[in-house]
Amino acid sequence: MELYVIRRPSAWANLSELEAAGAKSARIGNEQMSDRVRWIRSYVVHEADGRIGTFCIYEARDGDSIREHARRVGMPGEEFYKVGTTVVVRGDPTPQTAAAE
Repeated sequence: MELYVIRRPSAWANLSELEAAGAKSARIGNEQMSDRVRWIRSYVVHEADGRIGTFCIYEARDGDSIREHARRVGMPGEEFYKVGTTVVVRGDPTPQTAAAE
């Protein structure tokens, strides 16, 4: 499998909608498509239009697997990019670390 970044702009009205979609996404990925997609993490962003969007990191067999997973979940899945390499300067901060800075 390859590593991908998936952009889901303005896909949800609020965090409750995102949480419901996330639960469905995990269930479908784990139970129905475990050999094709694997959700690693998501970065949740506040969009300029007031809605919620995400940048998601997935492992996937191919772009068709990403599209099929998104279709089954009922969320956007057309904007994705294969990761060429990863550069980590610092790990993701924990809430305590972020508050201290």
